[in-house]
Parts: sequence; C-alpha cells; structure tokens
Amino acid sequence: MRLLLDTHALLWWWQDAPQLAEAARTAMLDPASEVFVSAASAWEIATKVRKGQLPDFGCSLSAFVDDVVRDGFNHLDVTARHGVHGGSLSGGHKDPFDRLIAAQALLEDMVVITRDREIAAFGCKVLW
Repeated sequence: MRLLLDTHALLWWWQDAPQLAEAARTAMLDPASEVFVSAASAWEIATKVRKGQLPDFGCSLSAFVDDVVRDGFNHLDVTARHGVHGGSLSGGHKDPFDRLIAAQALLEDMVVITRDREIAAFGCKVLW
C-alpha cells in the first residue's frame, strides 16, 4: 500500500503521540507499505514554526529531510501537475496544504493517513 502522511500524522509519529490512530501506526509500520511525506508538509511545518505555532519543533526543522529518510519514509516532491489539480479541486476545504496533499494522493494513487474527514470529501482514500 502506498501511504501519504498528512502533516499532523507525521508530527504525531515523530512525537510518538497517542493521537495517532493505531490503524494508521500499524499501516505505517507494515513492511509492505511505502510511506511518503509530501514537500507540502515540509512547507506547512516550516510555516508554522516561523509563525510560532510549533514552538517545540523549531530546533528539529533543520533535520526534517534526514528525519523522513531515517524513519524509512520517502519524500514526495510537488509538481506543477499536483499544484494545478490541488488548486482545481472543488469543495469548501480552504487549507492549501491539505488541498495539495489530497491532489498528490489522487494523482499518485495513495491512501492518505489523516484524521481530517474533509480530505476524503475530495475523493481520496483515507486511513485513520
């Protein structure tokens, strides 16, 4: 299974937080799963660190790229095709990060690990 982590799922994975659903954790640990982290998540985390919304994460920002690889995850770059699709998705979800992650999941045939029910409204397969 090809999994794409929503940003909160990645953060909770790194924090070993109880908020990460057990089904999500199990799927992420499954050796048969390919787990991807979008460049949109890097952008979202960096933006939130800059705005002071993730005060405990700032010192780890410089290690983001290496931490993704260390955990056995794959980086997923954002392409123009992803951007066009994300910007064109209909629906009321206004978060540009989530729209981009949804577009990537749809175009790359991935399941999104997210608790955000609005992502499924875009037609994405979700797991939580």
